[in-house]
Amino acid sequence: MDINIKTLGELKKSGYKSRSVKEELRANLITLLRSNKEGFQGILGYDETVIPELQTALLSRHNVLLLGLRGQAKTRIARLMINLLDEYVPYIAGSEIFEDPLQPISWYGRAEIDAHGDNTPIAWLHRSERYTEKLATPDVTVADLVGDVDPIKAASLRLTYNDERVIHYGLIPRAHRGIFVINELPDLQARIQVALFNMLQEKDIQIRGFKLRLPLDIQFVFTANPEDYTNRGSIVTPLKDRIESQILTHYPRSIEISRKITFQEAKLTEEQKAIEVDGLLKDLVEQVAFEARKSEYIDQKSGVSARLTISAYENLVSTAERRMIINGEKNTFVRLSDLSGITPAITGKIELVYEGELEGPVHVANTLIGKAIKTLFTRYFPDPEKAKKSKRANPYAEITDWFADDHSVDLTDQLPYSSYKKLLMEVPGLYDLARKFHPKLTENQTLLLMEFVLHGLAEFSQLSKNSMAGGTAFSDMFGSLFNAEFGEDDHDENDLH
Repeated sequence: MDINIKTLGELKKSGYKSRSVKEELRANLITLLRSNKEGFQGILGYDETVIPELQTALLSRHNVLLLGLRGQAKTRIARLMINLLDEYVPYIAGSEIFEDPLQPISWYGRAEIDAHGDNTPIAWLHRSERYTEKLATPDVTVADLVGDVDPIKAASLRLTYNDERVIHYGLIPRAHRGIFVINELPDLQARIQVALFNMLQEKDIQIRGFKLRLPLDIQFVFTANPEDYTNRGSIVTPLKDRIESQILTHYPRSIEISRKITFQEAKLTEEQKAIEVDGLLKDLVEQVAFEARKSEYIDQKSGVSARLTISAYENLVSTAERRMIINGEKNTFVRLSDLSGITPAITGKIELVYEGELEGPVHVANTLIGKAIKTLFTRYFPDPEKAKKSKRANPYAEITDWFADDHSVDLTDQLPYSSYKKLLMEVPGLYDLARKFHPKLTENQTLLLMEFVLHGLAEFSQLSKNSMAGGTAFSDMFGSLFNAEFGEDDHDENDLH
């Protein structure tokens, strides 16, 4: 369409034909599907579930309810829908609600065309301006969404309250010919939802007794959390019935998808991007979230947001960066000991049940990290429990025997590279074990796996792992238990399985 058109007459001559927002979305989606595109770039893990259902809803010209736990990209999906709108649409210049020049609906629009005819001024609206979003909170009023009578306007124009011109339009009328999103719909008071239903169903608005027929053209998208829907509020039945398609969102179903989301969303500086992060650490961060989503300490109805892994990954890299700066090193790589730095990202993203509150958020976070290590350990090395019971030689025997001889290893997140390497190399059999099962790795990766072995043995109760200031202390399991029994252990025990 030629956006240089300036009058209604020129618009008519161009052959422009009006179509509703829903028709617009449908037509542009069909064009994308025919070119094997989906229109929702950056949304990962929904290719076979949410996206096809949403496309079906848009082809059906439905209003949509996205129902899912927090951190499942509901709002992001809604915002991406503007890409399915026409790039520009014409409207009557000066109209508060961006009226279609061929289909005016307000007093202003009709008056402009009556006064100017084909010379009515036309302006153009970009699709980025056709999106309106409102977070539903208990203090939202009908005036916010629908509108109110403006006494100042009535007095200045010398109009009665029966005149349409005294109305100050709310967010929904101003979203005419666009997409209107209400987030967390159940938090909206029932009486406000009823007013909303009236606009969807009857195409009229009522403001302080002023009834106005206003056939608004809007694609409505609502989002809701099932936890809110059942415990804190509800969606009134007539409104729920009017929302034609309800689409259930979900968390990533594999570590691979979860990793892609994390790397896409994590905000790292150029200096941080230069820090080496092995795939093992990347998987561990994702596995922490998977462990949290099945933990008995965490309220599963509240959910565990995908923001947990994003924040955790950023903290993980920053922990390594901090050590590099403190030690005056030019480069570094992320270690297992750096996982202590992701605790704040975990504690801020989980809702604990009663048992979790008793344990404490930090302990729960450490437990989740430990379980993630235990889950992934057998992908890299033999199961320590099976190895101990096997008739074959136990590959971990030399390591555990060394710790049984009253040796220990204290790994902190601030250790310089040389000290970190020296401590790990002092453990007999540790280097040989890592090289035996993974012979083609770099030195940094080998050291990482050596540390991983210590953490893994601790999670399988072959070694004792105790929290210390800024790190972890490894020692003999039975010696640690013996000392703890007699009160001689100065360390706070983290998590013994």
